[in-house]
Amino acid sequence: MKRNLFEEIPADLPEELFTVLAENENVKIERIVSAGHASPSGFWYDQDQNEWVLLVSGFAVLTVGDERVELNTGDHLLIPAHQRHRVESTSTTEKTIWIAVFY
Repeated sequence: MKRNLFEEIPADLPEELFTVLAENENVKIERIVSAGHASPSGFWYDQDQNEWVLLVSGFAVLTVGDERVELNTGDHLLIPAHQRHRVESTSTTEKTIWIAVFY
């Protein structure tokens, strides 16, 4: 079924929006929509799978390990399994749309 990456995005996003686009037992592809969101204070992701992210629109600032990483439209990043990371900030003037592939 044909879908559009930019459809079904609410104007108001009190929380980030996570939509699974495709998955099987080995891979999950997810659209994430942020609007000024960030990880909670003191919270770190530490995932069992590798995560490759592509920023489709907007911008984001992450901390990956001890490194600050700024992502702009078109930037992508591979976060290895069990690499601690967090989202410090996302754009407040436009939706930040990510594609995340977990494998």
